Parts: sequence; structure tokens; C-alpha cells
Amino acid sequence: MKFAWQTLIHTPIWVFPLFAYLVWVGIKAMRPRTVTIWRSLIVPAVFIVWGLSRLFSRQDFAAPLVAWLGAAAVLLVAGLVTAQPIEIDHVTGKINRPGSVVPLIRNVTVFALQYSVAVISAVDPHGATAAAIVGRAISGGTTGYFLGRTIALLRQYFRQRQQDIAD
Repeated sequence: MKFAWQTLIHTPIWVFPLFAYLVWVGIKAMRPRTVTIWRSLIVPAVFIVWGLSRLFSRQDFAAPLVAWLGAAAVLLVAGLVTAQPIEIDHVTGKINRPGSVVPLIRNVTVFALQYSVAVISAVDPHGATAAAIVGRAISGGTTGYFLGRTIALLRQYFRQRQQDIAD
């Protein structure tokens, strides 16, 4: 219990509003909604920045970097392939997204993984353990996945926009 309390009180204050925001966005995603393309990129941007921050946090040995790059490459492809088609209204600049519980589960899972890695890194500051490699792989995978989803979304958005203009 003492470890959990120490972890909680040493967590940076910005983590709590971030977690609340990710849960809120995930709950909202359970219902069909219409949002602007740029608003739909906020959560991916948060996770991409968070994943990249771990890449540059320590330059001690090659294995964590290789783990980061490998996971990023694999999950970038997964993000590209698994992106769902969306309805786009170029007149209003908005996209229609179906409701799904997946964003909530994904947000909480990725947050929990990233948070756990940060705690392990704080407890073992040397980072020369398997935790450092796993942590970099999680961060790289997070970055790759959300980057892939963002690329797929923007590619679909601009491709459909070109078709709408041509019609």
C-alpha cells in the first residue's frame, strides 16, 4: 500500500487531467458523433508526443532504441490497416464517426501501459533492464499505431475531398 501511495503522490499533476480527458473522450466515442477532422486528431497527437518523449528520454544503449523502432514500424502498419472508413462532409469540414467502446478501452489501456512504464522507469532510473526495453517497445508501438491511424484518416479525408471537388 505504501508503494501505491508513494506512486500516486509522486505522479506529476498533469497526468490526472490527461487521464480524465482520455476517459471522457473515450466515453463520448461510445455514441455516434460528428467532429471536425482536426478535433479528431487530438488524442492521437497526445499519444504520439507521449510515445516520442520516451524515445528521447535516455540514450544509454541500443536495445531500447531497436525495440522502440521495431514496435513503431509494426504498429504503424497495424494503425494504417485497421483504420475504419469514415463519412466526411467537406462542406462543413466534419467527419461522422460511429459509436464504439474501442476508443475508451484503447485510451485506458495505452494510458495504463505508458503510466506503468513511467513508474518503472522512476523506480529503476538506470533503465538497463528488460523494463527499459519493454517500455520503449510500448512507447514506440503507441507512436506507430496512432501515427498510422492519423495517416490513414488524413489520407482518406483528403482523397475524398479531391473526389468531392472533381464531382
